[in-house]
Amino acid sequence: MKNDVARDTHAVPTISMIGTRAMLFEAPGDFTMAHQRRIWALMDAAQARPDVCELIPGVTNLMLIFAVPPDSPQAVADWLRHAWDTLPERHIEGRLFEIGVRYGGELGGDLAAVAAHAGLPPEEVIAIHHGSEYTVCAIGSAPGFGYLHGLDPRIATPRKTVPSLNMPAGTVTIGGMQAGISALTGPNGWNSIGYTEITLFDPCRQPPALFAIGDRIRFYPESIAL
Repeated sequence: MKNDVARDTHAVPTISMIGTRAMLFEAPGDFTMAHQRRIWALMDAAQARPDVCELIPGVTNLMLIFAVPPDSPQAVADWLRHAWDTLPERHIEGRLFEIGVRYGGELGGDLAAVAAHAGLPPEEVIAIHHGSEYTVCAIGSAPGFGYLHGLDPRIATPRKTVPSLNMPAGTVTIGGMQAGISALTGPNGWNSIGYTEITLFDPCRQPPALFAIGDRIRFYPESIAL
């Protein structure tokens, strides 16, 4: 059978086998909280399946990992499509984090580029950024990294064509229509606009990741250096 179990990105989810023991469900349409809440509902429903041993929610997608290769991937895909079409959204009442940011300066070196892309002064970019409330939609890409929904489209900025080679953990970033905080020090293609002292991942902490899906984040300026 083909790896693509279903493919019509204009109207229906894309469902693909990843190897023999994993299946990726990708929601159609844009990155919206309505779609993300339906992914969370799908995750809850899939947890009850005896053939699923692990679930990895992403940004409008869900990875199912099976204990053994499914006898009928098409039957699983049909179940996923039906669940997607019929389940109500799941609302998660997460914790609220208020996070101070040192905007601009050496650790927010891409602030001017974001402002130029938006056609706005840097001060307005900062005000717009900390004027929104963000929701942690998924944890991934690096341990503890939270993909945040809620960025005002006025300051959405494409990821850099040449990544920073050593962006510090704690850098406050913008990548396309998403906001984030870098979890680890290393190469990063997102745009740095500031810095915060919080530690997103600590292997000695339980749980090691600070954020969980459904948590909410509000930023506030600790300082501004333009």
